[in-house]
Amino acid sequence: MIAVTGATGNIGRPLTQALVEAGQQVTAVSRHTAAVPKGVRHVAADLAKPASLKPALAGAKALFLLLSGGLHATGANPADIVSEAAVSGVRRVVLLSTLGVVTRPFGPTRIAMRALEDMLRESGLEWVILRPGGFASNALWWAESVRAQQVVAAPFGDVGVPIIDPADIAAVAAACLLDDRHIGGVYELTGPEVITPRQQTEAIAAALGSPVRFHELTRDEAKAAMTRSMPAELADDTLDILGSPSPAELRISPDVQRVLGRAPRSFADWAARNLAAFR
Repeated sequence: MIAVTGATGNIGRPLTQALVEAGQQVTAVSRHTAAVPKGVRHVAADLAKPASLKPALAGAKALFLLLSGGLHATGANPADIVSEAAVSGVRRVVLLSTLGVVTRPFGPTRIAMRALEDMLRESGLEWVILRPGGFASNALWWAESVRAQQVVAAPFGDVGVPIIDPADIAAVAAACLLDDRHIGGVYELTGPEVITPRQQTEAIAAALGSPVRFHELTRDEAKAAMTRSMPAELADDTLDILGSPSPAELRISPDVQRVLGRAPRSFADWAARNLAAFR
């Protein structure tokens, strides 16, 4: 049995499906009741209350750990989830961390994530750490305005980073959950190219076959929108990267190719597969 937290999200859904297709029994964990693939057990649990994970972890040999937004806030203690996993008999944890623990180690959310990485290493469990950069699926923030007004509103229109398709993160996570060769691995996950918000807008327009206008937001405007769904500290850390990426944050990592034996998917590919969201 493999437990997948965040199982109804952009990474958890394809990860759950990949594990099912690999013949694994899966427990899908999310905060609320949700539809899951046939044969998958669903357990509602709040990661901020690690004891609520007991039913999900019962009988699990491995755990994919994706922290919900609140667990990035100051004062949260996600290390308790790893402790609960160990007590429940989980042998392997694949942690979704962030590239920022290396590129911006002194941001508040990065310090907390680095501490969680260190705790996992010292836990006595088998572990793998995944450090993705920005997600292609963040473009879904623009879906409503594209549908209603044919416009994308975002900050830093001409500043790019090598964003990754969440389906590629899921594929790497599946490999790490199933293959002992990845135990103790730390993988930096990026897309195949640096791409700006303006270029993402062009890719969405090309997929739609109709014009989409780009409107540049100020940093303050962008932060106000982001803090509706994430802690302010995480919004600030994210905007720091988007506005002024370091050379390390612009680097194209070889790790997707190394794990999967193929190149990561492009943003244009992601847009084409997720076109329904923008129509």
